[in-house]
Amino acid sequence: MNESRGWQGSDLTQRIYLDWNATAPMSACAAEAMAEAARAWANPSSVHAEGRRAKALLEDCRDRIAAALGAFPQQIVFTSGGTEALALALNGAKASRRLVLATEHAAVLAAAPDAEIVPVDANGLARLPALEAGDLLAVGHANNETGVIQPIAEIVEAAHAAGARVVCDAVQTAGKLPLPPADFVVLSGHKLGGPPGVGVLVVRCADDFSAIQRGGGQERGLRGGTENLIGIAGFAAALEARRADTDWLARAGELRDRMEARFAALGAEIVAASAPRLPTTSMIRMAGVPAATQLIRFDMAGIAVSSGSACSSGKVGASHVLAAMGMGPAAAEVIRVSLGWTTTEAEIDAFCAAWEVAASARQAA
Repeated sequence: MNESRGWQGSDLTQRIYLDWNATAPMSACAAEAMAEAARAWANPSSVHAEGRRAKALLEDCRDRIAAALGAFPQQIVFTSGGTEALALALNGAKASRRLVLATEHAAVLAAAPDAEIVPVDANGLARLPALEAGDLLAVGHANNETGVIQPIAEIVEAAHAAGARVVCDAVQTAGKLPLPPADFVVLSGHKLGGPPGVGVLVVRCADDFSAIQRGGGQERGLRGGTENLIGIAGFAAALEARRADTDWLARAGELRDRMEARFAALGAEIVAASAPRLPTTSMIRMAGVPAATQLIRFDMAGIAVSSGSACSSGKVGASHVLAAMGMGPAAAEVIRVSLGWTTTEAEIDAFCAAWEVAASARQAA
């Protein structure tokens, strides 16, 4: 089984996929690890030989994930995905006040609906208020729409100096950047070539922290329910593969920068171009053409892009991220392009050509 490459045509296997921030194609190593784990089908909590075999595999995966992240195995808590991990961190940690960055993923905002909203500047960088002891602050490592990277080390240092704790959504940076030094760090399997339905919460500070989903005491009592052993095996393999491929991020960055330079020369606006961003992510405005229209045109041309987060039931609507950055009505003309480890120069060239055709059609109208 080969890792999925570009997709170029009406057949889904021949199209160009530039929506990696939504989900990454399954890595071959992850699929193979999951098939192998399916043979250890017993419950890891059972004490018989079959259960002990499953438990051994579970703990081996935990050790490998911890090693790949630079964490300790006892800090790794398995969940059903990033959304559950975020809910556990935000609601399992005792806090006198919860603060959430205005540009956070919808899963963060939904998990803490009564939180105080922290504003951002025009580039999407946090404007932190004064923090106090007992505060719990949620800040994403890199935004899933714009790719803007927060100065998380500085933020965590300031929070700790004030006696506050930090929840960091690292779903978009896992396998790309070092694990952020936050008290709670969230990762998701399907963003890095693993399967959907499995996530990790790294718990560095377990004081005043308790489960929100109770059950049989799994995961040291922090997340009840039988662990998704097959998914966890795929997660571990995918994470190791991303950490082993040390060159792919630089390759993707070169492709992204070349693409943006080409669009900028045509008068396109690159969102947050001056901010530190993931080298895999670009938000591009085609003035005068609604994002929904662009998505349809590109899809018909065999190219998959998006207008932002894919976690809103497939809707194409206004981005709360761009609104928080003060972009205004122009936000409705922005699409997101995200690259991955198999993205090729030919795919980017094909997308640029399609974009130029769409832009020319706008000018002719």
